Amino acid sequence: MMLGITELTYTAMISFLIVVILGPIFIPMLTKFKFGQPVRDDGPKTHLIKNGTPTMGGILMIVAILITGLTRSKVSQDMIVGLICITGFGFVGFLDDFIKIKMKRSLGLKAYQKIILQFALALYIAYYQYSASPSATQLIIPFTDAVINLGLLYVPIMMFIIIGTVNAVNLTDGLDGLASGVTLIVAAFFMLLAGSVSNTDIAVLAAATVGACLGFLGFNSYPAKIFMGDTGSMALGGAVVAFAVLTNSVLIIPLVGGIYFAEAISVILQVTYFKLTKKRIFKMAPIHHHFEQCGWPETRVVFIFWITTVVLAWIGIIAIF
Repeated sequence: MMLGITELTYTAMISFLIVVILGPIFIPMLTKFKFGQPVRDDGPKTHLIKNGTPTMGGILMIVAILITGLTRSKVSQDMIVGLICITGFGFVGFLDDFIKIKMKRSLGLKAYQKIILQFALALYIAYYQYSASPSATQLIIPFTDAVINLGLLYVPIMMFIIIGTVNAVNLTDGLDGLASGVTLIVAAFFMLLAGSVSNTDIAVLAAATVGACLGFLGFNSYPAKIFMGDTGSMALGGAVVAFAVLTNSVLIIPLVGGIYFAEAISVILQVTYFKLTKKRIFKMAPIHHHFEQCGWPETRVVFIFWITTVVLAWIGIIAIF
């Protein structure tokens, strides 16, 4: 156990240092090439001051995770699949960011283009786990010893969960330090979970994500010097689903990733209710903007969401162990 803790700490530290070292080099490069974040006019007015802040900082986290994952003495198939999931979704986000910023197309990738790419990645990771793990279709229900056997429905259900989770993490990235801080905590949970079931490769991958998020927070916490962009938020979404799918623990995502779930549900409810009634449930969606519109400082919203995730992770530990 001590050796495992030492290895995971070392992994997280290396990933952290890579981001911290590369950050001061990478941020001026983004500024020089004018990769600045355009702030939406329909968002909170207090965010307009952030217009032009360098974005696509998720590249830093992806590089750190890749280096720490691929420099292990033995790289397993699970590790490769996890890294493909992270970099693959990160690449979809990169294309989205690049089109928005350099091609001046405000919506980035067209909806069908994004869905096709996400669909392909989701199919890949779901089918891999279905083929590689004899117990993949048997999911333990949190807080119980009961098991749901998805059988042939495993792949389509996993694809739905994967795509939904990645986009929920993407929606969470709206305040300085919010997505990186929440995902740091979620990754720490999966690091403990993977370590407890002797899935060393996923524990290492989660530790690398913890270190990368912590290092990125040094630049991304309020006031942010750099944003992760869709490059980072989709890569982090890919990380979360990789941890959950490869440890057969996807049913824990709505609990431990409760903030992601709340962000996505708030948008769905807001859009649906407005179409039906022309009225709004929230002052603004996703829900972190609602609290801002209620007068909460941005830093308070972020801190409360972090604390909420810590509590949810504790509950998740009780649910699993």
